[in-house]
Amino acid sequence: MNNNLRLVINNVNDKKLETKHFFEKDELKIILDLYAKMVSEGSWKDYGLNISSKQVGFSVFKNAAENALYKICKNFKPKNKNLKYLITDTNGKIIKNSYDLNTLLKNTNWKKLG
Repeated sequence: MNNNLRLVINNVNDKKLETKHFFEKDELKIILDLYAKMVSEGSWKDYGLNISSKQVGFSVFKNAAENALYKICKNFKPKNKNLKYLITDTNGKIIKNSYDLNTLLKNTNWKKLG
C-alpha cells in the first residue's frame, strides 16, 4: 500500500498546504509571460513542472528530447530570503537567486545564459 496517497475532502486547513506547495497565481503568470516571449523568439520550445515538498520548479527546454536548459525554482523553506527564487542550470547549479521572482526574471539576460 502506498502511504504517500491521501484523500482529503473539504478540509479547510489544507488550503494553506495547496498554495504553499506550488507557484501562486501571480508567480505563474510572470513565468508564463516570460515563457511565451521566449517561445515567440524561438529560444524555448517546451516546459515541465517539478513538484516536491521542498520546492516547485518550472523547467525550460530548447528541444523536447534534451535536458532542461534552466529551471526556475521556488523554495518553500529557504535558508535565507535570497534563496526563495532560483534559476538553475542543467546540473542544478544556481545561476541566479533572489527574494523577488519578478526582479529575478527581469534582470536575467536569457540570451547570454543560453
